[in-house]
Amino acid sequence: MAGQGFTERDDRFHFAELGDDWWATETAWFSFHHPGRKLGGWLYSMARPNIGTVAGGAWVWDDGAHLPWEALYSANYSAQQLPRDQDLDDCRLPNGVSIKVLEPCRRYALGYADAGRLSVDLTFEGVMPPEPLTAVGSTFGSAHHFDQFGRVTGTIVLHGESIAIDCIGMRDRTWGRRPEDRPRQAAYVTGAADAENGFLAVTAPKPEGDVVSYGFLRRDGRTVGLAEGTRVVERDPVEGWITRIVLAGRDMEGRTFRATGLPVSRIVLNRHTFIDINSLIRWELDGAEAWGEDQDMWPVHRWAANARARRGR
Repeated sequence: MAGQGFTERDDRFHFAELGDDWWATETAWFSFHHPGRKLGGWLYSMARPNIGTVAGGAWVWDDGAHLPWEALYSANYSAQQLPRDQDLDDCRLPNGVSIKVLEPCRRYALGYADAGRLSVDLTFEGVMPPEPLTAVGSTFGSAHHFDQFGRVTGTIVLHGESIAIDCIGMRDRTWGRRPEDRPRQAAYVTGAADAENGFLAVTAPKPEGDVVSYGFLRRDGRTVGLAEGTRVVERDPVEGWITRIVLAGRDMEGRTFRATGLPVSRIVLNRHTFIDINSLIRWELDGAEAWGEDQDMWPVHRWAANARARRGR
């Protein structure tokens, strides 16, 4: 991936390049949040062209519930029929998600429709170019992977209530081989104080603790890849989820950062053979308030074993 940039071509599906592998997969994810309401949200689509399916949908949560079947909204389709007459730059998918490219690699009109429950009318406008994941041995496997911070504005209508959204969110795009038995323990951690300042860190557990395997620091409008970093967490002794995070690192130019985060809400997602405890985080980033997420990802069997141990069983 080193040296490869995201182009207008990458706003569309890559089905021809993916070949005939059963596990060929393409994803598009956008996040948004409303800090005052402790509300987080995702739009996520996962297409598998050789199986002929599109999965995903939308999630919206706050601090009132963490289980997806009790959250404000949760729709996670597993096998809707993949339409062959649309491309990802202008589509309305059967999982409810719609995406239209307004400006290649930068501006996207986002929608979601579930009558009476959730409708979404948002615009994502990148505040930086898409940044390629370059780490060898990443939890994302050999998939091409790009991340991009953007300002997300517009409105969602949740169970009849209109809620204005204006935040710095994250999107990612991946395409490649992603079998369902591939999970590794990892974390995907983001935070942005504003359009010019933020970070992304993907971490992996090591004997000495969670270390950064990939990421970037964005400071004063300049985005530089991370050279090293650590993620130190405190966990609830009963539930096991994160109650406090300290993320620290250094980028390739020697710039350092430290972010201390407290979860304000969370949703727990069980996705085939891994569990994702996704928290909306209020950060203190080098003295400034920032907002983002911590996706705490575990193989299901490992999370279950730790949960039984915590409860003395």
